[in-house]
Amino acid sequence: MAEAKDQAKSAPETHAALARKYRPQVFAELIGQESIVRTLRNAFATGRIAQAYMLTGVRGVGKTTTARLVARALNYDGPDGDGPTLDITEEGAHCRAILESRHLDVIEMDAASHTGIDDIRDLIDSAHYKPNSARYKVYIIDEVHMLSKQAFNGLLKTLEEPPEHVKFIFATTEVRKVPVTVLSRCQRFDLKRIEIEVLMEHLTRIVAAENAEAEQAALALIARSAEGSVRDALSILDRAIAYSSGKVEAGSLRELLGLADRSRIFDLLETVLTGDAGGALSALDQLNRDGAEPGQVITDLADAVHVVTVVKAAGEASADPAASEAERGRAAELAKRLSMPVLARAWQMLLKGHDEVRNSPRPLAAADMVLVRLAYSADLPPPGEIARMLKEGGSAGDSGTREVRPAPASDPKRAHAETTVHVESAVQVESENPEPGPAPSPEPVLEQVSLNSFEDLVALAETKRDLKLKNVLLDHMRLVHFKPGNLEFNPLQTAPADFAQELMRKLKSWTGRVWIVAVSDKEGAEPLGIKLRAERLDEKERELREVRAHPAVKKVLQHFPDAEIADVRSTLSDAQEDGVDGEPQKLTEDGTN
Repeated sequence: MAEAKDQAKSAPETHAALARKYRPQVFAELIGQESIVRTLRNAFATGRIAQAYMLTGVRGVGKTTTARLVARALNYDGPDGDGPTLDITEEGAHCRAILESRHLDVIEMDAASHTGIDDIRDLIDSAHYKPNSARYKVYIIDEVHMLSKQAFNGLLKTLEEPPEHVKFIFATTEVRKVPVTVLSRCQRFDLKRIEIEVLMEHLTRIVAAENAEAEQAALALIARSAEGSVRDALSILDRAIAYSSGKVEAGSLRELLGLADRSRIFDLLETVLTGDAGGALSALDQLNRDGAEPGQVITDLADAVHVVTVVKAAGEASADPAASEAERGRAAELAKRLSMPVLARAWQMLLKGHDEVRNSPRPLAAADMVLVRLAYSADLPPPGEIARMLKEGGSAGDSGTREVRPAPASDPKRAHAETTVHVESAVQVESENPEPGPAPSPEPVLEQVSLNSFEDLVALAETKRDLKLKNVLLDHMRLVHFKPGNLEFNPLQTAPADFAQELMRKLKSWTGRVWIVAVSDKEGAEPLGIKLRAERLDEKERELREVRAHPAVKKVLQHFPDAEIADVRSTLSDAQEDGVDGEPQKLTEDGTN
């Protein structure tokens, strides 16, 4: 027995998670929700206390904590017999039990596990009884949107006319799933995400209270990764303190979270938007080897595009306050060099690419493809110029901002092309003092082939003996729009991923002009191959009907009733088929010419 007591004394104390240890005990400790606290304080002071509250917001912003604080304020019974109040200076008779979720008159229910009408019926039955010791019987229902339709309907009457001693507090992350009939009977409060600066100050206080150390850059990373959630931020901080033995540094935190260095993200962004696909792939591979997750790299690239876009649109003063001076400098530099259309296009492609990487069984390969598409789209004209070209019926080669230049030898992915058409380079180096003089005119490119219809394009592919391209054009894509110099299509799932780029290259080589080949979300027409095969079948059926109707064939079928006409083929020579006067010869009724 004595040994057991000694072992119990020597056992280490259980570590309390920071999110629980530093849960707010009074409204003064609730950070980032000043407007809600002010509204509740005024309501309590004037006696305008609602019968039901609806607390909404993303995870970790303090919905359940706020609900418990409201329940504590409703039942506060201080030394002086104070009534309901938010200004709690010392612990009352019911405070400790309410905050620890063990008070008999404050019932917490998780709607995710109590979704049915029977659970609500038990709640309604118990609501008729007066509180055991507190002033109000308070029902806190977390994730209330999980209740069934029947449960909500059963709650409506009691919610509208509850007993005087009953208060309801609901919390949810999906307020849109709560019926409007319930929302209209509640006083709603939307808890907002905690701003990065406020969250960093909160983390700084907790680090000091834990006798630990942390770099400001590391705290900024935690606040940014938490996305406005205090609970997520404290969970990350808890892991970081344990990982770094009490001293949280930005480098070790990036290793822990699988994040990339922000400066390297800006380097990667600049590389990919200059069209250097090979350099971008090498940079991504190195980031992955250093522990950065491919999906997180794509997310960080999108964040970097957002930062640069905001700086370009609203000035350097609008930069991320949690960013370092070096990051702000890079953002300002790229904002001067990148055009707004390029940034907008990069944002859209990275958003779509994020979903592809997240859902792919091979995230690194998916991220590679996103960067390749982004690099090769750097040479595309901006949307405004594409619209002008479509309106005027011109091609990309008509603009004076383009030039024909050899493909860089350092990029093996483009070395096979003799030339590449550079359409308004994504990164434009602006010269403060441009030298006067006439701009060099681009070398003329003679148009070799004229394509006036999509069928002409298919015929050209057959003439060039490119059977793979012809097969894709016929059976693996739906045409949305065709105009000389412009092709828009909707690819089937069987179409090659890089088909648009390949088609642009071949059209440039075959026709001597730059074509805009765009992938569309519109359904488009049915594949041309299906249409052509249907027409051939119709023609064959027509020929068979004509042959069956011929008197000579009818006589044959009368003698051979089981015979079938399998096919109709001409066995005449060209001269015989044309006849003497150039008209095809016809069969007479006896079967002779």
